[in-house]
Amino acid sequence: MGKTRKSPDEMTFLEHLEELRTRLFRAFISIFIAVIPAYAFSKDIFRFLSLPLTQFLPEGELLAFRTLTEPFMLYIKVSFLAALFAVSPYVFYQLWKFIAPGLYQKEKKYVIPFVSATSVFFIGGAAFAYYIAYPFACRFFLQLGSDFDPVITVNDFFSLTVKMLLGIGLVFEMPVLILFLAKMGLVTSKWMVRKFKYAVLVIFIIAAIITPTPDVISQSILAVPMLALYSLGILVAFIFGRERKDRKERRKRKKTGPADAS
Repeated sequence: MGKTRKSPDEMTFLEHLEELRTRLFRAFISIFIAVIPAYAFSKDIFRFLSLPLTQFLPEGELLAFRTLTEPFMLYIKVSFLAALFAVSPYVFYQLWKFIAPGLYQKEKKYVIPFVSATSVFFIGGAAFAYYIAYPFACRFFLQLGSDFDPVITVNDFFSLTVKMLLGIGLVFEMPVLILFLAKMGLVTSKWMVRKFKYAVLVIFIIAAIITPTPDVISQSILAVPMLALYSLGILVAFIFGRERKDRKERRKRKKTGPADAS
């Protein structure tokens, strides 16, 4: 017979850590496996990643490197980044398997919507960064330094690329995070509306950290969709917060029903 999995209330702190270690290990293994085919296309992937910058460089201008091993390490990093995006649905599935025991039985069937939503928002955020935010930032910096000859290293460029793609991709997970906070009763739609002005401040601070340019316009390019995601989160909190409230009222009626009947 298979071993019955304990509920979160029955698990000790060390057992929670062991469960987290197992999920992280499986996620990392999936990434390492995907790195192998990704490395075969790493040069093409980097050429694609660098388009937001190279499209604004003079024709024939190439990125530079400082050490002999830098190109090799670059392609390794590119392979890991591509592998992460390729297996992101499986990574989010492992996240779901870690948090699912704490959910109600009827909520555990939402695994496909959860994995789909987190994957779509994550990849969608990265696409927004690649096609809109990052090209704007690259053009801004190149125009600012037009009086000089650009010597852009592949390592510096890729570090900025990772920050933009992963940072904005994770920020776009906001509606999914709000959904879980609402289902746990930690946030409500009314509370989010009351704190909207503070959310605007926090969102612009996050946009200033993620975006490499110091101007308000480039920060607004990221802040505006984040505000839209926060507004979507208010709707999500309203729907699932009301569902949670209705469920609690039904349980309360069930408990008080026999006493009322007598």
